[in-house]
Amino acid sequence: MISIEVDGKSAEVPEGCSVKEALQILGFEITMFPSTEALFMPCQTGGCGSCALDIDGQLTPACISKVHQGMKIKTDASSLTPRRVVGGFMAHKVGGVGTPWWIKSEGGFIEVACFTSGCNFCCPQCQNWRFAYLNPGDPLTPGEAARLMTATKRRYGVSRIAVSGGECTLNRPWLVQYLRLLKEQNPESHLHVDTNGSILTKDYLEDLIQVGMTDLGLDLKAIRASTFQEITGLVDEELALKYMETAWQAARYLHDTHPEVFLGIGIPYNQELIGIDEIRAMGEKIAEIDPWIQVSALDYRPEFRRPDLVKPSFWDMMQVHAVLRDCGLESVICQTERGKIGPTGRLLM
Repeated sequence: MISIEVDGKSAEVPEGCSVKEALQILGFEITMFPSTEALFMPCQTGGCGSCALDIDGQLTPACISKVHQGMKIKTDASSLTPRRVVGGFMAHKVGGVGTPWWIKSEGGFIEVACFTSGCNFCCPQCQNWRFAYLNPGDPLTPGEAARLMTATKRRYGVSRIAVSGGECTLNRPWLVQYLRLLKEQNPESHLHVDTNGSILTKDYLEDLIQVGMTDLGLDLKAIRASTFQEITGLVDEELALKYMETAWQAARYLHDTHPEVFLGIGIPYNQELIGIDEIRAMGEKIAEIDPWIQVSALDYRPEFRRPDLVKPSFWDMMQVHAVLRDCGLESVICQTERGKIGPTGRLLM
């Protein structure tokens, strides 16, 4: 056992445990969904920075940091500038779920983006697992990231700026400050957030819109809890259901209250993960919100811990496109091995 100090009080904890484990031993509640009553620690890799506390005067991730003799911990780190691991500052020719389909057909670079590390899901087939789990970047303040992103935008001469992940919404103070600074530095640009929507409550959406978000790409994984758990790798059924319902509610709320924000919805498809019948059910639910919402069907490839998956064929995705169109959806695009199928059923060049 070693002695540490937490919020001014001395405590004894096992040597070698993480700060997160020490806090749990001392009775602090840890949560995977944001709460004012508990410490939010969602990614478990240190990438998102949501769990960062004031440790010996420095903002330090609690989930991966080991305790040491005499360590001083303050659980309120709101006075320190947030940081999170960010990388992959680059230009894109395709865009994301929240990129309007008619822009995707223009050719050339249409958007610049960066990718935040850390995710609250554990998708076995994660399509961007290097950012979700390996943290390939540096911990940056919102100001540092905004300057890098602005310089990247100017280099490529585009008008759209995107942030994705991992899961970019996990560190709320960081994201809100980052978007505010981006808007100040790029007042005419579209600011596009790509997210799984799992913690996008109404107040969080309002904060993002207030600081400049103009486009939202919402990746809805499923409509059934069992499928959602299969895709996300979450074993806690109650938590999985909370995440799934929050994402669907975010889509409805944004559509009903902020028509000025472009909303794109992503749906994953691989027959080993989700069936055509559930794709149809998702399409029908989206059409009830608005048949003109842009829906992007994503052909999930073998990746990460699921090398056994077979990537859907072009004709598989044509079937998905037809099913979603039959639901009454008017703006359906499907990602395929040959390119994107547009709303008219033709490939976008």
